[in-house]
Amino acid sequence: MNYFKKIEGERIYLSPINLDDYEEYTKWINDLDISMNLGNAHQIYSLQKEKEHLKEVSKNNFAIITEADDHLIGNCGLMNVNSVHQQAELGIFIGEKDYWDKGLGAEAVKLLLDYGFNLLNLHNILLKVFSYNERAIKCYKKVGFKEIGRRRESREIASQKYDEVYMDILSSEFSDGKIKI
Repeated sequence: MNYFKKIEGERIYLSPINLDDYEEYTKWINDLDISMNLGNAHQIYSLQKEKEHLKEVSKNNFAIITEADDHLIGNCGLMNVNSVHQQAELGIFIGEKDYWDKGLGAEAVKLLLDYGFNLLNLHNILLKVFSYNERAIKCYKKVGFKEIGRRRESREIASQKYDEVYMDILSSEFSDGKIKI
């Protein structure tokens, strides 16, 4: 596949999404381990539906690519960007399970925060995560996000209720460096 190094990290880089990757995304989005954390496990994604969805999200999301071998492992992006109030919402997922628990999600979030704070001049970046997604919450705290509230018992799965956790980070709290010029 063709990827382009828009934002480079140590072990990964962020590239514009390649629409030809829709089969890989379809595989991931239909995997319950992944879709449960994204909140869309109840939906069925065909190749065509994911191709259309990918075309839409490619406007503001990046593919996460390994630096060593140019392997697609997930995507991330800033949505609902509001330049007037300098705020946005962050979303990320690692679809390749072999790359879970290796710190690559945290690296991708740092790259995205650097992009948001230092290129888009944002001040506040928010995210939402389900309380059962402890791996993601740990990652977000590691990067500097703070919990700012909860929507209590907003998700029910198999008769068990879970909170939606709201977290944010301010530009003044992000200290992981600047984009290289």
